[in-house]
Amino acid sequence: MSEESYSAKATKDLKKVSVPLPTIHLPEGHPMKSLIDSIPTPPSAGDLVEGTIIAMNRGRVYIALPPFGTGLIYGREYLNAADVLRKANPGDTISAKVVDPAGREGYIELSLKEARQAAIWGEAEQAIVAQTIYSLTVEEANKGGLILSWQGIQGFLPASQLSKEHYPRVPEGDKDKILGELMLLIGRPLSVRIITADAKEGKLIFSERTGNEADEKATLIDKYPIGDTADGEVTGVVDFGVFVKLEPGLEGLVHISELDWGLVEDPHALFKVGDKVRVKVIEIKDGKISLSIKALLENPWHTAAERYSKGMEVPGVIIKYNKHGALASIEEGVAGLVHVSEFESPAKLRETLELGKTYPFTISLFEPKEQRMTLTFAGKKKSRTPPQADGV
Repeated sequence: MSEESYSAKATKDLKKVSVPLPTIHLPEGHPMKSLIDSIPTPPSAGDLVEGTIIAMNRGRVYIALPPFGTGLIYGREYLNAADVLRKANPGDTISAKVVDPAGREGYIELSLKEARQAAIWGEAEQAIVAQTIYSLTVEEANKGGLILSWQGIQGFLPASQLSKEHYPRVPEGDKDKILGELMLLIGRPLSVRIITADAKEGKLIFSERTGNEADEKATLIDKYPIGDTADGEVTGVVDFGVFVKLEPGLEGLVHISELDWGLVEDPHALFKVGDKVRVKVIEIKDGKISLSIKALLENPWHTAAERYSKGMEVPGVIIKYNKHGALASIEEGVAGLVHVSEFESPAKLRETLELGKTYPFTISLFEPKEQRMTLTFAGKKKSRTPPQADGV
């Protein structure tokens, strides 16, 4: 066997029997331990490194990374960072992310774009801790919330994280109406903070809420004791009432039953967003404040005894049906029940007493202090026309 053949065989056999080098553990106080600990750890894929540009030519940037060697930005990574690299010069210090520590031609392959992205996500995580507030413009809207961008990254602001001022108040959660309300915010700047930053998922979630709403609201509510009156602004009109802002950060609800002494079927017919109103605080419960507008208006029942009495015949307008019969208003805010038992059936009652029409009634029960009145129909009831016999 020739010397070259023997050498090749020996090398081949050596590879077969090679074993990993053992890890050496030195005890505390050993003279070599501090020296070993001071040896820097070579960079791994994903690490952020900083170095000095030593050369730039033909779509390549060489970066000194002592004591590990030289980093290289080239190819796609060079094109991705072209805008930044055009402004760079040899001698500049630059941060980059390691793509491959044992890359092409022995260089450490680097990415400037990924380093920038990593830095941005790191800044986002710091912003979460610091609860930093940013003013961002709404770019898009969908049925779930709003789309905003921060540092070139698109993020999502769920509708549930909107402030009370911007939260869409839509009856029965109609998604199309919610979208309509959210689209009104497109182009408007909102003060938001980052609450979720997930670089791996590329997920950025914002909130317009401060996170201290409960404490802040409790402090504000303490300024408005029950029975107090205040001036406010209508911020929302829904089927069950209107929302009124007393001051920034504090809103209350005026339920439909507290809008007026008369029957209110549609709050939209009486109020619109932006209306100035005076309200009275009537209840505070579970951090919610209930308001009344009608409490500041004269209650017509208080003086009704001066105008009406039991047995009096009065005209009344049919304003509503219920399971007990029909409600007839004899003046704004004063109404009485016409009981269904006066008629053959509920259908007959509705046939005789039509909504919106005026009929004569007799007051059969009158208790103004309890705001209760019963009326008896005093007109001519419609009777069935008996069928005629054939030939008559």
